[in-house]
Amino acid sequence: MERTFLAIKPDGVQRGLVGEVIQRFERKGYKLVGMKMMQVPRETAENHYGEHKGKPFFDGLVDYITSAPIVAMAWEGNNVVAAARQIVGATNPQNAAPGTIRGDFAVDIGRNIIHGSDSVESGIRELGIFFKPEELTGWERNVDRWIQE
Repeated sequence: MERTFLAIKPDGVQRGLVGEVIQRFERKGYKLVGMKMMQVPRETAENHYGEHKGKPFFDGLVDYITSAPIVAMAWEGNNVVAAARQIVGATNPQNAAPGTIRGDFAVDIGRNIIHGSDSVESGIRELGIFFKPEELTGWERNVDRWIQE
């Protein structure tokens, strides 16, 4: 069972899209195993975006993600990383398909509503940045047998 990290960015929170985003993943059949609203500390943001350090847009990314609260989430399910990437849509909303979160709600790449881990490894790393192990809940849903074999 895979886990992935998703974060509703400041623009998604400010625009009142938290419920819409969560609903899309729940309706698909994925299980929410961790969630918190938080103001991201600068050090956490720099760690999260560490692969971009030294690039011209790094400071802007860090400034933006720390500018207002986010909703950090851990989702679980079969193939959840790849499926989440499809639900989220292309990074640039101009290239995101209708029906995806970014395709439906975003216009600008710098305000694209949501972050999603791009691999299983990134998901593990990012979950470790935003959640302590005890903040992630393993639980069984009765409906799971109707979602997956």
